[in-house]
Amino acid sequence: MEEPNLSEINKISNGDKVFEGKMLNVIRKEFPIEKEQYFSSLENKNLVKAAEYVHKLKHKVSIFGLEKSYEIATDYENNLKEGSYDLKKDFEKILQMITEYISTL
Repeated sequence: MEEPNLSEINKISNGDKVFEGKMLNVIRKEFPIEKEQYFSSLENKNLVKAAEYVHKLKHKVSIFGLEKSYEIATDYENNLKEGSYDLKKDFEKILQMITEYISTL
């Protein structure tokens, strides 16, 4: 499985460490909230809302350079919109991987 990294953030920031820090702070703040809202939507069986949170979360997936995981998130988002839970476990593994990675930053 691919590993989260800061290559996209470094590319966007063009070496500006202050900007990188601000960007990481936003992600640290937003990611846990969006993740919780995703799980809450699933618990309430609101797949449309869950798909909206997957949409938001997949951008965090891409910002950590996870191209294959981004594709999984996109497919899972579409599955939820169609009423399917296919790829749920894969997506939630990605969330866990990012949660662990963020905790090391």
